[in-house]
Amino acid sequence: MSKSMYAYVREAWKCPDKSPVKALLWERMQVWRREGSVVRVLRPTRIDRARNLGYKAKQGIIVARVKVRRGGRRKSRFVRARRSHNMGANRISGGKSLQRIAEERASRHFPNLEVLNSYWVGQDGRQKWFEVILVDGHHPVVRSDPNLAWLADPVHRGRAERGKTSAGRRGRGLHKRGKGTEKTRPSLRSHANMGK
Repeated sequence: MSKSMYAYVREAWKCPDKSPVKALLWERMQVWRREGSVVRVLRPTRIDRARNLGYKAKQGIIVARVKVRRGGRRKSRFVRARRSHNMGANRISGGKSLQRIAEERASRHFPNLEVLNSYWVGQDGRQKWFEVILVDGHHPVVRSDPNLAWLADPVHRGRAERGKTSAGRRGRGLHKRGKGTEKTRPSLRSHANMGK
């Protein structure tokens, strides 16, 4: 059976360093570094991933590329006579993933749109880039689409800020850890003892 175009794109993006995507990213990042933090793009960089996460090429749906700084929180070392072991300056990480931060920035930049989902498109030593799919829930074309009409409900306002996207749910521990395994929240112990 012949493979679809999306299958070839998916294979190329699985290992970007070992496929022609490496040369593409090398050229694109030189442009992306000079751009702003949130940039609207005409079409997704990874069409297979975007379509998989709900993107459709229709009115009321846009894609924005968001740049986020990489690394830890760079907490400064306080000047006191204490053991360096207790200083707490190293390995301080943020409470959210960089992908969640990117979704929230896109949501603030486009206040009339809702974040549907996002995916990774590249990184260098200093920054990571994510593409965020945003939807206008009140657009007539979106309202007439049975797969996207639910976004018009005011219950879904502020999805990115409330951790309701896929990256947000992962950060809140709501993704299953593997096939057929128990959920991780409210807690594994609590969930195991519920039936007793």
